[in-house]
Amino acid sequence: MDTWISAGTDVPSYDFILSCMHCGLCLPTCPTYLLTGDERSSPRGRIRMMKAITDGQLPITDAFAREMYFCLDCRACETACPAGVHYGALVEAARVQIERAGYGGMKRRFLKSISLDWLFRSRNRFHAAARILYWYNALGLRLFVAKTEIAKKLFPKLSKIQSLIPDIGKKFFSTTVPEVLRPASNPRYRVGMLIGCIMDVVFPDVNQDTVKVLLRNGCEVVIPKGQECCGSVHAHNGDLETARLLARRNIDAFLRSNIDYLVVNAAGCSAFMKEYGRLLHDDPSYAEKARILSAKVKDITEFLVEIGFKKPIHEIHQRVTYHEPCHLVHAQRISAQPREIIQSIPGVEFVELPESSWCCGSAGIYNIIHYEESMKLLDRKMENVRKTNADILVTSNAGCHIQLEYGLRRIAQTEEAGQQGKRVELLHIVTLLRRAYEGDQKQSS
Repeated sequence: MDTWISAGTDVPSYDFILSCMHCGLCLPTCPTYLLTGDERSSPRGRIRMMKAITDGQLPITDAFAREMYFCLDCRACETACPAGVHYGALVEAARVQIERAGYGGMKRRFLKSISLDWLFRSRNRFHAAARILYWYNALGLRLFVAKTEIAKKLFPKLSKIQSLIPDIGKKFFSTTVPEVLRPASNPRYRVGMLIGCIMDVVFPDVNQDTVKVLLRNGCEVVIPKGQECCGSVHAHNGDLETARLLARRNIDAFLRSNIDYLVVNAAGCSAFMKEYGRLLHDDPSYAEKARILSAKVKDITEFLVEIGFKKPIHEIHQRVTYHEPCHLVHAQRISAQPREIIQSIPGVEFVELPESSWCCGSAGIYNIIHYEESMKLLDRKMENVRKTNADILVTSNAGCHIQLEYGLRRIAQTEEAGQQGKRVELLHIVTLLRRAYEGDQKQSS
């Protein structure tokens, strides 16, 4: 007997569940399993629980909900799986069922209602919240909470978690850019560009660098005003209906722009937008349009390599290493392209990052809900960065960027305490390429 809350609607696929051979090859690749050593915290264990619920042997419980949300959804298990189990689709469907059943813990549900149900549904609200955070940082309130002993005692968790708040741009990318930008010569391609949510307000300079790189490679860049959040943050947290709503809006905005490709500079967003076809496969009005748009979506590194990007001529004499975002390397299987771009820059000494594809612990709001576990993963990542002796650490996803930036700040605080180490600069890959195009050797402080 099926014990899911709404049988037939966003239920974990029984075919996907049965495709798991229980071989255990996923275990050494799973960050949460390595943290706990508990079979329930592994992909294999979670799939077994899903099967038990489907077979009517286990009800949805708070314990099951905790395990589904303890998962980072990094999808490293998919890369390791010889049977090709679609684990990401399974865990997302399980989370839908958890939400509909009303499980998952009050703290997580409260954060979800504030962030997903309110903020990410509206760009205006998101901008308003970002401006509040800008002034929170600008007025020194973040530093006050972090440094003041009374604040630490009154709000111990806030003191830690608010340190994750990134610096907000004074001007948001979406408020300063025209809808169409044309290259100096006849365009080779007409490409749409996703503004993003976090990329828009936290990394407006990266979005500007993306435009510059695309223009230099002969692309006409279209930035439709009607675009929304890609919906990935909702889908990963059990709200597929809102994800579908946002997907439909993006499909309308980009398809009417008559673009050849849709280029995305955040790995989590590009991975999810490539799945619009699956997300809306049974929508009679949008199934075909979703399939068409999904086929146009390209991660920025994937796109540049496919079109034969213009090789930079200016030298950057720096030692560079690269952290692979989970949803780039595991969900999209894009790994060689970023390395090709980095290694095309004259003067760069590229060094491989040990465990480059190991999750940094960001995973959406995971570093807020599971702060301590997230920091263990971040410490492991930072130790591997230290081993490279790199001058520049490169990545290409907003969540990873924020998490790694926090890790570098923590190292800087250690240095202030007397343990000196090498200062590492963190860059998005398009910023590194833009510097190489323009001969910009300036290293940020």
